[in-house]
Amino acid sequence: MSAYEERLQAMSSKSESAEMQKDAMTAEAAAAEMASPDDGVEFSAGAEPTGVEELMQKLETLQGKADGYLNDLMRARAEAENVRKRSARDVENAHKYGQERFIVEMLPVKDSMDLGVAAAESATDIESLREGMALTRKAFAQAMEKLGVIEVNPLGEKFNPELHQAISVQPADAEPNTVVTVVQKGYCLHDRLIRPALVIVAGSKD
Repeated sequence: MSAYEERLQAMSSKSESAEMQKDAMTAEAAAAEMASPDDGVEFSAGAEPTGVEELMQKLETLQGKADGYLNDLMRARAEAENVRKRSARDVENAHKYGQERFIVEMLPVKDSMDLGVAAAESATDIESLREGMALTRKAFAQAMEKLGVIEVNPLGEKFNPELHQAISVQPADAEPNTVVTVVQKGYCLHDRLIRPALVIVAGSKD
């Protein structure tokens, strides 16, 4: 055999070997593809796919969370309804019994007035009646003080338009713009004016 023929035979042998290796690799790839499908889920006899089990577990978990959120929402709604009912009841009670403290403070005053009226029916001494009225007035003033009512009696003070209402200005032996007469006392409830004092103010003598 010539050198040329030996070279051709060697090349043919290499080609056949490469072809056989290629076929072997193709067969291995096919076997691997059949053993492991594209979805990556392994199958075993008598068992569901692992991916389906995971989805079912996730679904159950999400369903549990959804049920918990629903229960929380229902409890929140029930609590809000209870708060609304309590608020409505408190407002109603405030309208009905809001003056309870005032009435309690006024009851001693009424009791004193009742005693004064009863005493006046048989009294012959005007001085005793005067004393009874003074006691009643004192009880009334104490009750007003407890309720936060403050008397505004600005005699001799500077005129204050925020607390006083001038009904007249007249010459007087006092510094101008001074209250010389209190026609009607004013009153404040805590820090709020509820009635201004009606006053006469001193004017210039000129």
